[in-house]
Amino acid sequence: QMELVESGGGSVQAGGSLRLSCAASGNTRSRACMGWFRQAPTKEREGVALIFADNGATYYAASVKGRFTVSQDDAKNTVYLQMNSLKPEDTAMYYCAAKLYSCGLSMTPSVFNSWGQGTQVTVSS
Repeated sequence: QMELVESGGGSVQAGGSLRLSCAASGNTRSRACMGWFRQAPTKEREGVALIFADNGATYYAASVKGRFTVSQDDAKNTVYLQMNSLKPEDTAMYYCAAKLYSCGLSMTPSVFNSWGQGTQVTVSS
């Protein structure tokens, strides 16, 4: 079992930057990959970025590629999401999630085992 806690959300203007953190505790050795997801009002939860725990390989949704960067610090058991050139359409609740034991390239929310509580990101025009 893992516990995940997101932080770093806030309100910024379009074009601004924000850095989200996800601190993991518990059975951190079992994680295969960590994902960032977001959900805006009236919309489905969507995958934003994925990072594989063992080799650090990353994958991004087309909507954020080139603007967002996911990284991890194993010593701190923390995953980060650096968000640059933010747009109003990036406004959402952002969640960190973990997939245990194995992981593919899917960013389908239902396959992830552990979830954080979310941190709100609001981007104004």
